Amino acid sequence: MNRGSTSPVENAGDRSAKKARVDRPSSGQAKRAGRVAALNMSLLNCTVCCGPCKPPIFQCNDRHLACGRCLAKLPGEQCQKCEHGAGFSPCPIMDDIVSLAKVECSHDGCKSSVPYHELDDHESACPHSPCYCMQPGCGFVGPPQVLLGHLAALHSVPVHTVRYGKVHRLRVSAPRFLLHGEGDDSAFLLAVGMLGTAMVVSAVCIRAGASLWPRYAVKLLANGPPPPSSAAGRIKWELEAVTSSTRPDEVVVEELPSFLTVPPAYLVGSGAPKAVTLDIRVDKM
Repeated sequence: MNRGSTSPVENAGDRSAKKARVDRPSSGQAKRAGRVAALNMSLLNCTVCCGPCKPPIFQCNDRHLACGRCLAKLPGEQCQKCEHGAGFSPCPIMDDIVSLAKVECSHDGCKSSVPYHELDDHESACPHSPCYCMQPGCGFVGPPQVLLGHLAALHSVPVHTVRYGKVHRLRVSAPRFLLHGEGDDSAFLLAVGMLGTAMVVSAVCIRAGASLWPRYAVKLLANGPPPPSSAAGRIKWELEAVTSSTRPDEVVVEELPSFLTVPPAYLVGSGAPKAVTLDIRVDKM
């Protein structure tokens, strides 16, 4: 072996060291297993409306963000946060970020994760949106199915299970009467009121007010007294898109978009409240 030459062992060591240096990922490529960085979601908010940015997103030279809908409202489409104003440019990378940034719905029982900018829309229509007890002084809040059980068990509110597409005959007199949809556990309020000497009846689905699906239709038939009464007959009422509400305690039947008016001759009972025999059919659209 000549002076100054390198031994095979040293060559192998050098090759291993070099290989190790080559295989080691750079700091930009390194992955940190088991560690997740928390993101301040306010960084994804529009500087104009202060709500979550929705694509398309624009950014000024000082990195202020604006939704496309807000940008159109700015004078000259100039940034109002910058001292001398600045124009905006499309920011495709932020479009991707806000679409990928997902958060969980805050309602108990809902496990959905939705893009941050869609959270408000989702929660306003979520089937697990909290609904409020309609009994005065009771602060109970829960999803429709739980609220239905609460009202029946603790407040003795009448509940009748209905099968979709089938006619059910009920004698109704109470100002609040609940219907339980068989199959999907939907809850309906049959609201009853008096308009002068006539009774008014309508239906409301107890759920998030913005819920669009499923849609329900309700048909009511008021049955008059039997012959030979001159008022014998039936009065029909149909509602093809049932109104939704999370606060059945605030429902005033006379203020609903539509209701059935039952004349006094159809009402039975010597005292108050009067009662009426109704044929009820609920259809799931």
